[in-house]
Amino acid sequence: QVQLVEFGGGLVQTGGSLKLSCVASGPTWNTLYTMAWFRQAPGKEREFVAAIGGLYGSTTYSNIAQDRFVISRDNAINTIWLQMNNLSPDDTADYYCAARSASPPRPVGADYDYWGRGTQVTVSS
Repeated sequence: QVQLVEFGGGLVQTGGSLKLSCVASGPTWNTLYTMAWFRQAPGKEREFVAAIGGLYGSTTYSNIAQDRFVISRDNAINTIWLQMNNLSPDDTADYYCAARSASPPRPVGADYDYWGRGTQVTVSS
């Protein structure tokens, strides 16, 4: 099994920044796994934010995240981060960490095998 635990959610003002982290663990965890961030706002469908491959660290960003968010990872400590900048109320959502048993990043939630419980991000207007 693989367990993913997110940290760093909270309340931030418009234009502010927030950094989320996700720690992976479990007997079947492999650093080759792609890891990603998704988010889901109340009443809306889950959407892709960013992903990073395990082997080469290649990254993929959604149009929403591009130029504002940065995904990174450190396989030595089984952790990924999502640095979020220039936040707006539209970014308010539950943010989920996900992992896929392959290195290439993918923007589709169905391609991911493991999910964290999420961390809430609220951006005040």
